[in-house]
Amino acid sequence: MTSTPRLPLLAGLPLAVATGLLMPVQGRINGALGAALADGIAAAAVSFSTGLVVIIAVSFLLPKGRAGLARIVPAVRNREFPPYYVLAGCIGAFFVFAQSFTVGLLGVALFTVAAVTGQTLSGLLVDRLGIGPAGKKPVTGIRVLGSILTVAAVAWAVSPRLGGAGSGLLELLVPVLLPVLAGFLMSFQQAMNGTATVHYGTPITATLVNFVSGTALLLVAWLVKLALAGAGNPLPGQWWYYLGGPMGCIFIAVAAMLVRSLGVLVTGLGTISGQLLGSLGLDLAFPAPGTVVALPTVLGTVLTLGAIILATLPWPRGALKR
Repeated sequence: MTSTPRLPLLAGLPLAVATGLLMPVQGRINGALGAALADGIAAAAVSFSTGLVVIIAVSFLLPKGRAGLARIVPAVRNREFPPYYVLAGCIGAFFVFAQSFTVGLLGVALFTVAAVTGQTLSGLLVDRLGIGPAGKKPVTGIRVLGSILTVAAVAWAVSPRLGGAGSGLLELLVPVLLPVLAGFLMSFQQAMNGTATVHYGTPITATLVNFVSGTALLLVAWLVKLALAGAGNPLPGQWWYYLGGPMGCIFIAVAAMLVRSLGVLVTGLGTISGQLLGSLGLDLAFPAPGTVVALPTVLGTVLTLGAIILATLPWPRGALKR
Protein backbone atom coordinates (compact mmCIF):
# COMPACT_ATOMS: atom_id res chain seq x y z
CA MET A 1 0.00 0.00 0.00
CA THR A 2 1.38 3.41 -1.01
CA SER A 3 1.03 6.16 1.58
CA THR A 4 -0.64 9.46 0.71
CA PRO A 5 0.52 12.74 2.26
CA ARG A 6 -1.33 14.25 5.21
CA LEU A 7 -2.05 17.97 5.28
CA PRO A 8 -1.98 20.06 8.48
CA LEU A 9 -5.29 21.53 9.63
CA LEU A 10 -4.35 25.12 8.74
CA ALA A 11 -3.57 24.10 5.16
CA GLY A 12 -6.38 21.58 4.73
CA LEU A 13 -9.31 23.71 5.90
CA PRO A 14 -8.74 26.64 3.50
CA LEU A 15 -8.34 24.12 0.69
CA ALA A 16 -11.64 22.50 1.65
CA VAL A 17 -13.38 25.90 1.73
CA ALA A 18 -11.94 26.86 -1.66
CA THR A 19 -13.09 23.55 -3.14
CA GLY A 20 -16.57 24.02 -1.71
CA LEU A 21 -16.85 27.33 -3.56
CA LEU A 22 -16.81 25.39 -6.83
CA MET A 23 -19.93 23.39 -6.05
CA PRO A 24 -22.51 26.20 -6.40
CA VAL A 25 -20.92 27.16 -9.73
CA GLN A 26 -21.06 23.53 -10.81
CA GLY A 27 -24.68 23.37 -9.70
CA ARG A 28 -25.58 26.46 -11.73
CA ILE A 29 -23.83 25.04 -14.82
CA ASN A 30 -25.46 21.61 -14.51
CA GLY A 31 -28.84 23.20 -13.84
CA ALA A 32 -28.49 25.41 -16.92
CA LEU A 33 -27.40 22.41 -19.00
CA GLY A 34 -30.41 20.44 -17.78
CA ALA A 35 -32.70 23.31 -18.79
CA ALA A 36 -31.01 23.68 -22.18
CA LEU A 37 -31.36 19.97 -22.90
CA ALA A 38 -34.79 19.72 -21.27
CA ASP A 39 -33.42 16.51 -19.75
CA GLY A 40 -31.80 16.30 -16.30
CA ILE A 41 -30.48 12.76 -16.87
CA ALA A 42 -28.83 13.76 -20.15
CA ALA A 43 -27.25 16.80 -18.47
CA ALA A 44 -25.82 14.66 -15.68
CA ALA A 45 -24.52 12.12 -18.22
CA VAL A 46 -22.84 14.88 -20.24
CA SER A 47 -21.29 16.38 -17.10
CA PHE A 48 -19.89 13.05 -15.95
CA SER A 49 -18.68 12.14 -19.44
CA THR A 50 -16.66 15.35 -19.79
CA GLY A 51 -15.21 14.81 -16.32
CA LEU A 52 -14.29 11.24 -17.26
CA VAL A 53 -12.40 12.43 -20.35
CA VAL A 54 -10.44 14.92 -18.24
CA ILE A 55 -9.53 12.46 -15.46
CA ILE A 56 -8.50 9.76 -17.97
CA ALA A 57 -6.10 12.24 -19.56
CA VAL A 58 -4.71 13.24 -16.15
CA SER A 59 -4.32 9.58 -15.11
CA PHE A 60 -2.19 8.75 -18.14
CA LEU A 61 -0.20 11.99 -18.25
CA LEU A 62 0.95 12.09 -14.60
CA PRO A 63 3.31 9.47 -13.11
CA LYS A 64 1.18 9.20 -9.94
CA GLY A 65 -1.88 8.62 -12.09
CA ARG A 66 -0.20 5.77 -13.97
CA ALA A 67 1.04 4.23 -10.71
CA GLY A 68 -2.47 4.42 -9.26
CA LEU A 69 -3.91 2.68 -12.32
CA ALA A 70 -1.66 -0.29 -11.62
CA ARG A 71 -3.02 -0.48 -8.06
CA ILE A 72 -6.75 -0.74 -8.90
CA VAL A 73 -7.00 -4.47 -9.71
CA PRO A 74 -4.70 -5.67 -6.86
CA ALA A 75 -6.50 -3.48 -4.32
CA VAL A 76 -9.93 -4.80 -5.31
CA ARG A 77 -8.77 -8.40 -5.76
CA ASN A 78 -7.03 -8.47 -2.37
CA ARG A 79 -10.07 -6.83 -0.71
CA GLU A 80 -7.97 -4.04 0.77
CA PHE A 81 -11.30 -2.24 1.08
CA PRO A 82 -14.89 -3.43 0.46
CA PRO A 83 -15.28 -4.03 -3.31
CA TYR A 84 -18.48 -1.99 -3.47
CA TYR A 85 -16.39 1.13 -2.75
CA VAL A 86 -15.64 1.23 -6.48
CA LEU A 87 -19.32 2.18 -6.93
CA ALA A 88 -18.93 5.39 -4.91
CA GLY A 89 -19.19 7.28 -8.19
CA CYS A 90 -22.85 6.28 -8.42
CA ILE A 91 -23.47 8.57 -5.44
CA GLY A 92 -21.77 11.40 -7.30
CA ALA A 93 -23.87 10.62 -10.36
CA PHE A 94 -27.02 10.90 -8.27
CA PHE A 95 -25.82 14.23 -6.80
CA VAL A 96 -25.15 15.69 -10.25
CA PHE A 97 -28.55 14.49 -11.45
CA ALA A 98 -30.15 16.18 -8.43
CA GLN A 99 -28.30 19.40 -9.34
CA SER A 100 -29.41 19.25 -12.96
CA PHE A 101 -33.01 18.50 -12.04
CA THR A 102 -33.65 20.84 -9.11
CA VAL A 103 -31.32 23.88 -9.25
CA GLY A 104 -33.56 25.57 -11.81
CA LEU A 105 -36.55 25.07 -9.48
CA LEU A 106 -34.95 25.90 -6.13
CA GLY A 107 -32.08 28.25 -6.92
CA VAL A 108 -28.47 27.53 -5.97
CA ALA A 109 -28.80 28.75 -2.36
CA LEU A 110 -31.81 26.57 -1.49
CA PHE A 111 -30.33 23.56 -3.27
CA THR A 112 -27.09 23.95 -1.30
CA VAL A 113 -28.80 24.38 2.07
CA ALA A 114 -30.91 21.27 1.43
CA ALA A 115 -27.85 19.24 0.42
CA VAL A 116 -25.95 20.57 3.44
CA THR A 117 -28.70 19.29 5.74
CA GLY A 118 -28.37 15.76 4.43
CA GLN A 119 -24.58 15.87 4.50
CA THR A 120 -24.45 17.13 8.09
CA LEU A 121 -26.79 14.43 9.35
CA SER A 122 -24.95 11.67 7.51
CA GLY A 123 -21.60 12.94 8.76
CA LEU A 124 -22.63 11.87 12.26
CA LEU A 125 -23.52 8.39 11.02
CA VAL A 126 -20.38 7.97 8.92
CA ASP A 127 -18.12 8.88 11.83
CA ARG A 128 -20.07 6.60 14.16
CA LEU A 129 -19.69 3.65 11.78
CA GLY A 130 -16.02 4.42 11.09
CA ILE A 131 -16.38 4.09 7.32
CA GLY A 132 -13.66 6.63 6.50
CA PRO A 133 -9.90 6.27 6.91
CA ALA A 134 -9.96 8.26 10.17
CA GLY A 135 -11.88 5.44 11.94
CA LYS A 136 -14.79 5.60 14.40
CA LYS A 137 -15.69 8.77 16.29
CA PRO A 138 -18.28 9.08 19.06
CA VAL A 139 -21.63 10.79 18.54
CA THR A 140 -21.87 13.51 21.20
CA GLY A 141 -24.86 15.47 22.40
CA ILE A 142 -23.30 18.68 21.04
CA ARG A 143 -23.12 17.20 17.53
CA VAL A 144 -26.70 15.93 17.72
CA LEU A 145 -27.84 19.38 18.89
CA GLY A 146 -25.96 20.98 16.01
CA SER A 147 -27.64 18.64 13.53
CA ILE A 148 -31.11 19.47 14.91
CA LEU A 149 -30.31 23.19 14.67
CA THR A 150 -29.20 22.64 11.08
CA VAL A 151 -32.56 21.17 10.14
CA ALA A 152 -34.35 24.08 11.86
CA ALA A 153 -32.14 26.59 10.06
CA VAL A 154 -32.87 24.97 6.71
CA ALA A 155 -36.61 25.14 7.40
CA TRP A 156 -36.20 28.86 8.10
CA ALA A 157 -34.09 29.38 4.96
CA VAL A 158 -36.66 27.75 2.67
CA SER A 159 -39.67 29.36 4.41
CA PRO A 160 -40.10 32.16 1.81
CA ARG A 161 -40.55 29.51 -0.88
CA LEU A 162 -42.86 27.45 1.35
CA GLY A 163 -45.26 30.33 1.86
CA GLY A 164 -47.79 29.04 -0.64
CA ALA A 165 -50.45 26.54 0.27
CA GLY A 166 -51.89 23.43 -1.30
CA SER A 167 -50.23 21.88 -4.32
CA GLY A 168 -47.56 24.62 -4.48
CA LEU A 169 -46.16 23.43 -1.14
CA LEU A 170 -46.14 19.83 -2.29
CA GLU A 171 -44.52 20.70 -5.60
CA LEU A 172 -41.64 22.38 -3.77
CA LEU A 173 -41.17 19.73 -1.08
CA VAL A 174 -40.46 16.99 -3.63
CA PRO A 175 -37.54 18.87 -5.29
CA VAL A 176 -36.16 19.80 -1.83
CA LEU A 177 -36.06 16.17 -0.70
CA LEU A 178 -33.93 15.19 -3.70
CA PRO A 179 -30.87 17.32 -2.75
CA VAL A 180 -31.35 16.36 0.92
CA LEU A 181 -30.94 12.70 -0.05
CA ALA A 182 -28.06 13.50 -2.41
CA GLY A 183 -26.29 15.40 0.38
CA PHE A 184 -26.94 12.59 2.85
CA LEU A 185 -25.11 10.15 0.57
CA MET A 186 -22.16 12.49 -0.02
CA SER A 187 -20.51 11.78 3.34
CA PHE A 188 -20.51 8.09 2.47
CA GLN A 189 -18.95 8.84 -0.91
CA GLN A 190 -16.19 10.97 0.65
CA ALA A 191 -15.43 8.29 3.26
CA MET A 192 -15.31 5.54 0.63
CA ASN A 193 -13.09 7.63 -1.65
CA GLY A 194 -10.78 8.54 1.21
CA THR A 195 -10.30 4.88 2.11
CA ALA A 196 -9.71 3.92 -1.53
CA THR A 197 -7.22 6.77 -1.94
CA VAL A 198 -5.08 5.36 0.88
CA HIS A 199 -4.78 2.05 -1.01
CA TYR A 200 -4.42 3.50 -4.51
CA GLY A 201 -1.78 5.93 -3.25
CA THR A 202 -3.34 8.91 -5.04
CA PRO A 203 -6.73 10.68 -5.19
CA ILE A 204 -6.39 10.77 -8.99
CA THR A 205 -7.21 7.07 -9.23
CA ALA A 206 -10.09 7.29 -6.75
CA THR A 207 -11.51 10.10 -8.88
CA LEU A 208 -11.10 8.07 -12.07
CA VAL A 209 -12.90 5.05 -10.59
CA ASN A 210 -15.69 7.39 -9.42
CA PHE A 211 -16.20 8.82 -12.87
CA VAL A 212 -16.15 5.41 -14.54
CA SER A 213 -18.94 4.00 -12.35
CA GLY A 214 -20.91 7.24 -12.29
CA THR A 215 -20.77 7.71 -16.06
CA ALA A 216 -21.79 4.08 -16.66
CA LEU A 217 -24.82 4.46 -14.37
CA LEU A 218 -25.93 7.70 -15.97
CA LEU A 219 -25.52 6.43 -19.51
CA VAL A 220 -27.68 3.40 -18.71
CA ALA A 221 -30.31 5.67 -17.12
CA TRP A 222 -30.23 7.98 -20.14
CA LEU A 223 -30.65 5.06 -22.57
CA VAL A 224 -33.69 3.86 -20.62
CA LYS A 225 -35.13 7.37 -20.65
CA LEU A 226 -34.38 7.65 -24.38
CA ALA A 227 -36.26 4.43 -25.10
CA LEU A 228 -39.27 5.48 -23.02
CA ALA A 229 -39.56 9.21 -23.70
CA GLY A 230 -37.26 10.03 -26.59
CA ALA A 231 -34.40 12.52 -26.79
CA GLY A 232 -34.47 16.06 -25.47
CA ASN A 233 -32.88 19.09 -27.09
CA PRO A 234 -29.53 18.89 -28.94
CA LEU A 235 -26.29 19.73 -27.14
CA PRO A 236 -25.75 23.50 -26.73
CA GLY A 237 -22.80 25.14 -28.44
CA GLN A 238 -21.57 27.31 -25.53
CA TRP A 239 -18.32 25.94 -24.08
CA TRP A 240 -19.10 26.78 -20.46
CA TYR A 241 -21.92 24.23 -20.33
CA TYR A 242 -19.24 21.53 -20.23
CA LEU A 243 -17.22 22.78 -17.24
CA GLY A 244 -19.31 20.97 -14.61
CA GLY A 245 -17.53 17.64 -15.09
CA PRO A 246 -13.98 19.00 -14.72
CA MET A 247 -15.09 20.91 -11.60
CA GLY A 248 -16.40 17.62 -10.23
CA CYS A 249 -12.96 16.08 -10.80
CA ILE A 250 -11.39 18.75 -8.61
CA PHE A 251 -13.98 18.39 -5.86
CA ILE A 252 -13.82 14.60 -5.66
CA ALA A 253 -10.01 14.45 -5.78
CA VAL A 254 -9.46 17.14 -3.13
CA ALA A 255 -12.15 15.73 -0.82
CA ALA A 256 -10.68 12.22 -1.12
CA MET A 257 -7.26 13.58 -0.15
CA LEU A 258 -8.52 15.74 2.73
CA VAL A 259 -10.66 13.04 4.38
CA ARG A 260 -7.55 11.20 5.52
CA SER A 261 -5.99 14.35 6.99
CA LEU A 262 -9.03 16.13 8.42
CA GLY A 263 -11.62 13.37 8.78
CA VAL A 264 -15.08 13.25 7.19
CA LEU A 265 -16.77 15.83 9.42
CA VAL A 266 -14.07 18.51 9.30
CA THR A 267 -13.65 18.05 5.55
CA GLY A 268 -17.42 18.40 5.26
CA LEU A 269 -17.36 21.55 7.41
CA GLY A 270 -14.82 23.20 5.14
CA THR A 271 -16.51 22.30 1.86
CA ILE A 272 -19.96 23.13 3.25
CA SER A 273 -18.70 26.55 4.36
CA GLY A 274 -17.51 27.21 0.82
CA GLN A 275 -20.80 25.97 -0.63
CA LEU A 276 -22.90 28.23 1.60
CA LEU A 277 -20.80 31.31 0.94
CA GLY A 278 -20.53 30.63 -2.79
CA SER A 279 -24.17 29.79 -3.33
CA LEU A 280 -25.50 32.92 -1.65
CA GLY A 281 -22.98 35.07 -3.50
CA LEU A 282 -23.95 33.48 -6.80
CA ASP A 283 -27.68 33.91 -6.24
CA LEU A 284 -27.17 37.54 -5.19
CA ALA A 285 -24.73 38.54 -7.95
CA PHE A 286 -26.06 36.40 -10.82
CA PRO A 287 -29.58 35.28 -9.91
CA ALA A 288 -31.22 32.66 -12.09
CA PRO A 289 -34.61 33.58 -13.58
CA GLY A 290 -37.27 33.46 -10.87
CA THR A 291 -34.73 33.15 -8.03
CA VAL A 292 -35.48 35.44 -5.08
CA VAL A 293 -33.09 35.58 -2.12
CA ALA A 294 -35.19 36.74 0.83
CA LEU A 295 -33.87 37.78 4.25
CA PRO A 296 -34.90 34.48 5.94
CA THR A 297 -32.86 32.62 3.30
CA VAL A 298 -29.76 34.67 4.15
CA LEU A 299 -30.25 34.45 7.92
CA GLY A 300 -31.19 30.76 7.74
CA THR A 301 -28.04 30.04 5.77
CA VAL A 302 -25.91 31.87 8.35
CA LEU A 303 -27.61 29.92 11.14
CA THR A 304 -27.03 26.70 9.20
CA LEU A 305 -23.32 27.50 9.03
CA GLY A 306 -23.22 28.12 12.78
CA ALA A 307 -25.08 24.88 13.46
CA ILE A 308 -22.65 22.94 11.28
CA ILE A 309 -19.72 24.39 13.24
CA LEU A 310 -21.44 23.38 16.47
CA ALA A 311 -22.07 19.87 15.12
CA THR A 312 -18.63 19.15 13.69
CA LEU A 313 -15.90 20.94 15.65
CA PRO A 314 -14.10 18.91 18.34
CA TRP A 315 -15.49 19.74 21.77
CA PRO A 316 -14.23 18.85 25.26
CA ARG A 317 -15.11 15.38 26.44
CA GLY A 318 -17.51 16.66 29.09
CA ALA A 319 -19.61 18.82 26.75
CA LEU A 320 -23.08 17.24 26.54
CA LYS A 321 -21.50 13.83 26.22
CA ARG A 322 -23.79 11.14 24.98
